[in-house]
Amino acid sequence: MSRDGFRAEEIDTSRPHPARIYDYLLGGKDNYDIDREAGDALAAAAPEVRVSVRANRAFLRRAVKYVVGEGVRQILDIGTGLPTSPNVHEAAAEVAPDVRVAYIDNDPIVSAHGNALLGGSGANTVVLADLRDPQSILSDPSVREVIDFGRPVALLLVAVVHFLAEADKPEQIVATLRDALPAGSFLVLSHATGDLAERSEAQAVYRQATASMNLRSRAEVLRFFDGFELVEPGLTQVPFWRPDGTPPEGSHEIGFYGGVART
Repeated sequence: MSRDGFRAEEIDTSRPHPARIYDYLLGGKDNYDIDREAGDALAAAAPEVRVSVRANRAFLRRAVKYVVGEGVRQILDIGTGLPTSPNVHEAAAEVAPDVRVAYIDNDPIVSAHGNALLGGSGANTVVLADLRDPQSILSDPSVREVIDFGRPVALLLVAVVHFLAEADKPEQIVATLRDALPAGSFLVLSHATGDLAERSEAQAVYRQATASMNLRSRAEVLRFFDGFELVEPGLTQVPFWRPDGTPPEGSHEIGFYGGVART
């Protein structure tokens, strides 16, 4: 698949990639100079960004443990990013050892590192695909080997929908994925926002990347949960979604909303 610089058959090192920028901001090593330059520019424009990505990652872990605790044993993680321990299957295994995870990303580096991490485990898979073509994800044979859409699934869209422009019809994409989920499934979604601070300079960093950053208001993010029932505490800034400790300093400035909802 290819569009707007995303190519499944080659690694594009001419422009920053969101997964590699995110990896750099988390302190990872699977990135290039161009990604590090973009990450530094992003931190200069939005000083809270490193705290924000860590809080978003912590939200992911808490949400995964929640849905697995509710009985879900299948996870479809779209826009997974580069492996960061504990990864989704590791967090899930802390609650139940039999959880199966299909990881989806459009960066070949993510695919390569993810497969190396999994070591050929049959319980999990990494698929190179693009959120902007949801039907190809739902019909992918490797996804179908891991995910049985006849049983409840947790769909993870964590820090990825904000890379969809309005022209991509993001609400329609999420609805397509939602309609493939059986009763008892969950949506875990987080999304960057400009509600808390003016972040046009941060958005500008992504204009040079392989995907734009599209900040949305809380009301706009809520629309992605149409057809689902939000669980308490609803859509909140990510540090305040069922925290398992005292939220980190500066949490009220973190520009990510997150929520979990069930079908």
